Amino acid sequence: MDFAAERERMVATQVERRGVRDTWVLEAMRIVPRETFLSAEMAEFAYEDSPLPIGQAQTISQPYIVAKMLEAAELGPGDRVLEVGTGSGYAAAVMAQICREVYSIERHASLAGLAGRHVEALGYTNIHIRTGDGTQGWPAAAPFDAIIVAAGMDGALPSVVAGLVPVPVIGLPVSVGYGIGGNGEAALHSMLQGCAPGLSVVNIDNGFGAAYQAATILQLVMEASTR
Repeated sequence: MDFAAERERMVATQVERRGVRDTWVLEAMRIVPRETFLSAEMAEFAYEDSPLPIGQAQTISQPYIVAKMLEAAELGPGDRVLEVGTGSGYAAAVMAQICREVYSIERHASLAGLAGRHVEALGYTNIHIRTGDGTQGWPAAAPFDAIIVAAGMDGALPSVVAGLVPVPVIGLPVSVGYGIGGNGEAALHSMLQGCAPGLSVVNIDNGFGAAYQAATILQLVMEASTR
């Protein structure tokens, strides 16, 4: 299989065609080999338009979701980013192509170890991965220019938000419990306002709904209202 050609096709048909325009994100996704972050059995499906299993009942996110979150975060070459939920390490690698430093926390030790080996094999020296509770952030490495939460969170955000620089950006998939059209979104917004005044909430619907990717019903990007 020509993975390089498949990667180009993925970016063109799954990412650009759906409206992602950030040149940093597009170029990074053309470079990072998604197949490296999957098992040998799953590698042939690396550029499918869907999340894929990576073990521990976790998945590598759908490429479009990764692209949309990173575009919304407006990442740049000088940024230091915190990722909550390392998973396979793929999103961290994409961010590392753009940013100065990526700090990533994964609660499953086996996944953290595997992700670390993946990024090391690809030669990344600006990705730092540790096992731990991502809801507590990474105080020793703070502040961050952006935080990407790649795991569902039920409201334990204040400690994470505290690690942001004055103009914060957070992208996260909201767990199924928040849903669309209910009171969950308003509750989350109120909670964020309480722990980081000045944040506004922008919704980015992944367009496929719970049946397609239950872990990512809704994308929320919280950014400073002054941005």
